[in-house]
Amino acid sequence: MTTLPWLRVEGSRLADERGRTVRLRGVGLGGWMNMENFITGYAGTESQHRAALRAALGPDGYARFFDRFLDDFFADADAAFLARLGANAVRIPFGYRHFEDDDRPFELKESGFRRLDQAVRACARHGLYAILDLHAAPGYQNQNWHSDNPTHQAFFWQHRHFQDRVVHLWEALADRYRDEPAVAGYNPLNEPADPSGEVIGPFYSRLEAAIRAVDPRHVLFLDGNRYSTDFSMFAEPFPGAVYTAHDYALPGIARDGAYPGTTRGEWFDRDVLEQTFLRRTEFMRRTGTPIWIGEFGPIYTGDRDRDDACLRLLADQLAIYDEHGASWSLWTYKDVGLQGLVHARADSPYLRRIAPELERKNRLGTDSWGGTDRHIRAVMEPIEKLFDREFPDFAPYPWGRRAWLGLLVRNILLAEPMAERFAGCFDGASPDEAAELAASFAFDACVVRDELAAVLRTSLGQASSL
Repeated sequence: MTTLPWLRVEGSRLADERGRTVRLRGVGLGGWMNMENFITGYAGTESQHRAALRAALGPDGYARFFDRFLDDFFADADAAFLARLGANAVRIPFGYRHFEDDDRPFELKESGFRRLDQAVRACARHGLYAILDLHAAPGYQNQNWHSDNPTHQAFFWQHRHFQDRVVHLWEALADRYRDEPAVAGYNPLNEPADPSGEVIGPFYSRLEAAIRAVDPRHVLFLDGNRYSTDFSMFAEPFPGAVYTAHDYALPGIARDGAYPGTTRGEWFDRDVLEQTFLRRTEFMRRTGTPIWIGEFGPIYTGDRDRDDACLRLLADQLAIYDEHGASWSLWTYKDVGLQGLVHARADSPYLRRIAPELERKNRLGTDSWGGTDRHIRAVMEPIEKLFDREFPDFAPYPWGRRAWLGLLVRNILLAEPMAERFAGCFDGASPDEAAELAASFAFDACVVRDELAAVLRTSLGQASSL
């Protein structure tokens, strides 16, 4: 691997071995070693998706599809593009299933480490730091699909067994990368959501001690509770730690959003964005520790006026981060066209094949991220009114009653049968055709969202001169 300078925490900044300030600015590699439904187009969870495709493609076709997908989704050409753009970091999310099977806990698989090596090496060759992010933990550290959770419960916080497995995995990851400066550090748990708020603090203390016993040098990038918005579990900062807030702005993720303007009864402009940023990073600023915005970014609907407003919102967020010296990682790098900097072509073999189910997903609103219940209000409204009448004080963690109902009805009840319908798109595909479908995600087969790239290039150019 190409040698990059070691990074360390010095007060409120990251610094290299010569003491120069380093701000990590780049993208999250969502959809690669942790697949998400809105990113690659399937319905439900990654495990449901994989089971359905195994049934549709058979063992050989399934293996050919996912081997090609994992080879092509992030490769040397992708890292080279990000380096040309001016980025210097890639956050690499991964799910635990690449490293361990549920029926053989604590038996780690070398294949997962080799895949992670593949991305780290591609990044290093082009001067990009890698940040390793456990995005899906056994038992599900949060209530949503992106932790591969088919339920609405985060069992991780209820069972010591799941926590033990995460500690064990991170001890192995720390041992593997302890001498690798191209890895900027470890992001041990993405968007944890402990409903009690009582387990996460002691678990973080235990995890930090376990990693440090193996690797005292790498930076730890620590998400707060409640999807990285609540930092009350940290009394004092850990040595060598960066704290990471996620900073999605409502006008950018609501399909009816306006910026500047009113979204769902709230006014949003640059001042509001900055106040939100300051609130979410209060712990870091109070303790004098570095700030990393681990995820942020709008979705794009194809409506030109709305998408232009989203780009203005993004430019304002980037300017705010620059002014406050925050590092950042845009979500997400590559997808089927909703949010990615790069996306598969509309006429690609993969998107042509799944087009009918994409239309159904949009109509039924089965995706939580980017989906809407606009076309199934006749279903949702009576349920919402029933709960308003019978359970007016019911406010389930983490986002309240309406989000909870949407999760249960749209993202679980409707999404489960849709996973089978999605697999039907692949019926009859030979192993060679399966591999060709996966190749739709190779960089040379994809399209760059030029307007988004221009906003990022401008910000990265400004930031590099600070």
